[in-house]
Amino acid sequence: MTVSPFDHPLLSGLLGDEEAARHFSVEADIDAVLDFERALAEAEAELGVIPRDAGTAIVAALAAFRPDTARLRAGVAKDGVVVPELVRQIRAIVGAPHDAYVHFGATSQDVIDTSLVLRLRRAVEHIGLLLSENIVRLVSLEQEFGGRALTAMTRMQPAISIAAADRIASWRMPLERNQQRLKEQAGRLVVVQFGGAAGTLDKLGDKAAAVRAALAAKLGLADAPQWHSQRDALAEFAGWLSLVTGSLAKFGQDVALMSLTGSDIKLSGGGGSSAMPHKQNPVKAETLVALARFNAVQLSGMHQALVHEQERSGAAWTLEWLVLPQMVVATAAALRLAAELAAQIESLGH
Repeated sequence: MTVSPFDHPLLSGLLGDEEAARHFSVEADIDAVLDFERALAEAEAELGVIPRDAGTAIVAALAAFRPDTARLRAGVAKDGVVVPELVRQIRAIVGAPHDAYVHFGATSQDVIDTSLVLRLRRAVEHIGLLLSENIVRLVSLEQEFGGRALTAMTRMQPAISIAAADRIASWRMPLERNQQRLKEQAGRLVVVQFGGAAGTLDKLGDKAAAVRAALAAKLGLADAPQWHSQRDALAEFAGWLSLVTGSLAKFGQDVALMSLTGSDIKLSGGGGSSAMPHKQNPVKAETLVALARFNAVQLSGMHQALVHEQERSGAAWTLEWLVLPQMVVATAAALRLAAELAAQIESLGH
């Protein structure tokens, strides 16, 4: 049983996306967290912040380490974050005298935020491919049916005759703009978070910037000054997710309205009814609208999470954990459904 429709055993067949959800699994999170600790030890050893043999011992211990997740769960209930218990477990397997150098100079938020960014990078790659697929499918529809006629509808009333290409363009062009927006945002989103206890990397002295740059390079992330209480890049990304699902919902809403009479559009594979066997319900089109409305509501939560008081907020940070993963999965699901819906269009215009 689950409280989320995105991983519900039944509802996820419609609303979920397994590839996107995989990046928010406990396995993916732990893998990314361990990548951080491994890269940190390597960077600090190479730059002389910790002894080289300590770095070697930490990396060797992490190679075969799998944490006790039951103890991690208890640790989160006590500490509010997973990292203190995780670090205790890593230090136990590293052992003296090198255990003191595990997680050196870092704080829990560095680990958790960088883990999030590492997993978002992979989720964004998946979403980007789905976005490209949708654009290709709409271009194909435009090539096949664009020269046919449609009746324009303004304020839900018949207006003048237009080409089918005009309506298809209104579906395609926002997606192309969203594709460009994603490229512009990537440099602000896919960056390391490393600030130490209060953002100053106080334990690293004059080597702080060099360690951060080396850590970022090892993780394949861009280097950036710490941003742990500055959440605008994540809120901007959430806004992008909502823009994508909103653009897809315009496509879905148009298809649902055109299917009322079936004179302007013919679809294959509509949803059935338990009471009316003749029905071919536009399920995918309706779901696109629902997912867009869901993301629009969740976006307000991400804007609330911008309010990180002083140098760290537990409340605003936790709110992000509740909201952002679901927005990512909702967007991937919408892109998957939209591509499937476009493939179901057998005829458009007349």
